[in-house]
Amino acid sequence: MFASFLITFREGLEAFLLVGIILSCLSKLNARQYNRYVYYGVMAGVILSLAVAFVFQMLINEFDNELYQQYLTIVILLFAVGVLTYMVIWMQKQIKHMTFRLEEDISRMVTTGNLIGMVFLAFLAVMREGLETILFLSALMYSGNSFSLGGAMSGAVLGLAGSLTLVYTIFKGTSKISLKVLFKYSGLLLIIIAAGLFSSSINIMQSVNWLPVWLESIFDISWILDDRGNLGTFLRALFGYNSSPTLLQFVVWILYLSTFIFIWKKAYRKNINISSS
Repeated sequence: MFASFLITFREGLEAFLLVGIILSCLSKLNARQYNRYVYYGVMAGVILSLAVAFVFQMLINEFDNELYQQYLTIVILLFAVGVLTYMVIWMQKQIKHMTFRLEEDISRMVTTGNLIGMVFLAFLAVMREGLETILFLSALMYSGNSFSLGGAMSGAVLGLAGSLTLVYTIFKGTSKISLKVLFKYSGLLLIIIAAGLFSSSINIMQSVNWLPVWLESIFDISWILDDRGNLGTFLRALFGYNSSPTLLQFVVWILYLSTFIFIWKKAYRKNINISSS
């Protein structure tokens, strides 16, 4: 539940912030009459995201063969890990520039009366985050961890509600919230989740003989914290915790975490230097 909450909170935050910036720009330009076109784009993005989620689920259910389902799960997991990593590390560098370009685009659309452009801009903001959310939640659900549909949906709804409330507070409230800090540490948690998904993909690839096992269990701490117990199940679903990992699983998990936490630190340190200069 917490993993789905974090994912939809982060994705919802990006989508709602972009829509909020568009509406704010229209307000500054005294062009609020165009707000409804932004809402049309938002609705279209939500509808298409839900339609893609339905089709995606139908396609997965068509695979009766368990082996093919495992192949598909591997592809989903690896793709989700790649997109998550890209979103957290590289997209962070573009946030300031994206906001500036967005304001320029809105001003140009208002001047030229480009209504279709406004609809498409809002549609694109919502659809992109919606498709990423579908991918990440699917990866969590098919990672082989104890991840219930009910818990996933509850967490997702709470995440969206939380991000919408936060964005509303930012644009309408008087209190200042540090988005840099929020994106920084939510990004770190997403990297840890991605490491768990990557580890799960290694486990499945070993089970279908795509990768060697080498050493079946390098240690067993199930007597301390069993991954089939209540807390262990939660940690397994959230971070890919395994009380008795194979050698390759553990090495890949350590390498991924150490590499991308280092890159994450470097990216945010660079952002701080840029903002202070």
